[in-house]
Amino acid sequence: MNHEPVASVGILVPAGMLGAGFAEATIERGLALGADVIAVDGGSTDSGPYYLGASVPKTTAAAVARDLRILLKAAARAGIPLIVGSCGTSGTDSGVDWVADIVTTIQREEDLALNVARIYSEQDAVALKQHLDAGRIHALPPLGDLEGETLESCTHIVAMMGHEPIVAALQAGAQVVLAGRATDTAVAAAYPLMKDMPPGPTWHASKIVECGGQCTTNPRTGGVFATIDANGFTIEPLDETAACTPHSVAAHMLYETADPFRMREPAGTLDVRRADYRALDERTVRVEGSRFHPAEQHTVKLEGARITGYETMSFTAIRDPHILADIEAWAALLRTVLEQRVEQTLGLRADAYAFDVRLYGYNAVLEHLDPAAGPPREVGVMLLVNAPDQTTATAVAKIANPLMLHLPTADMDYLPSLAFATSPAETERGAAYEFVLNHVVDTPTPTDMFRLTLQETPRHG
Repeated sequence: MNHEPVASVGILVPAGMLGAGFAEATIERGLALGADVIAVDGGSTDSGPYYLGASVPKTTAAAVARDLRILLKAAARAGIPLIVGSCGTSGTDSGVDWVADIVTTIQREEDLALNVARIYSEQDAVALKQHLDAGRIHALPPLGDLEGETLESCTHIVAMMGHEPIVAALQAGAQVVLAGRATDTAVAAAYPLMKDMPPGPTWHASKIVECGGQCTTNPRTGGVFATIDANGFTIEPLDETAACTPHSVAAHMLYETADPFRMREPAGTLDVRRADYRALDERTVRVEGSRFHPAEQHTVKLEGARITGYETMSFTAIRDPHILADIEAWAALLRTVLEQRVEQTLGLRADAYAFDVRLYGYNAVLEHLDPAAGPPREVGVMLLVNAPDQTTATAVAKIANPLMLHLPTADMDYLPSLAFATSPAETERGAAYEFVLNHVVDTPTPTDMFRLTLQETPRHG
């Protein structure tokens, strides 16, 4: 790829996540503003460990294909690269291949001929144990030292790449880069860093645009456009009805960061303590003063998930005013009676399985932090059973069935009638997963733990 000096780089970020949808007109506006690259995140850990543990995407293929079709055609027409990070939600190898298959289909249907790079980030437990034995893996809070057995227990492990593997793909001639797990910021930062834009403004701009319109006055409008130059960056929404303000832009440094002024990347730390946010007009913000401090040791973060058991769920609803007057007492009674009946019926002690009773409509979300507001009008009761196998989990939930339908408190002289949400009342959720890795690896090179393949796509027709 040509590496001529440039005065600025324009980044078009269509949405916070591939498959979230956006108005096609906003992409046209981004091209008209002079986009040099289209960058979009394809995944997250926000929705929990299941998607990594099972290696399945959160988004439907139709939504991803719809967005990709627009972006691929725009990139081809403008002659600019398209970069997608954390493909398939969790960035596993199968997630990268899933997105790549969609790209292949669209290229064939639209008669496009863009070279596609796949960057794989999934890790082998045996190789990671070698890093562990050599003292190159370190825990991040709140986890402690890592055991080799923990690595072996994971169904999938990914390493979170920085910008360097993406830059390597672009320099190899890729016009479409489909990356495995990557930092949200690296997806946007790769191209301007390759073009020698200053790291401080580049990483700061990339942090602000990572979630698309979330840094605007109307997050629902989709994407944003950032222009990085030698002294800073400017940012504006792609939708002309939205605006970026100094407040909305600065506030995004609070999003998903432990420190509102400093953010760690594999290559170093973004420092915005001296950043100045200034409105250029009612829609556009200028930011200067951002700095980036290179790390002495390049590190790559690991994410891993393992199966914790198998779950079965039941959900019932309560409107009985007597029960609702002291719903906590009823829930405590349900827990006690269920444990007794499971031991009587299945011969299982409490340490052989686990269950949770969540009272939606009464402290289910904030629990003890929820301010007291008097008796609720109605409560949804979710029972979530976890056991070593699905059959046991469902058996426990079935024992709970009559209790969740007719359990009276001790002072009631009638059987209440509660309401199951579904028939059958028990829903088998399959394997449940938990995150078990929050560790970083000291890497010899920034690309050492990632695998790159490049496919040159011939034009069809």
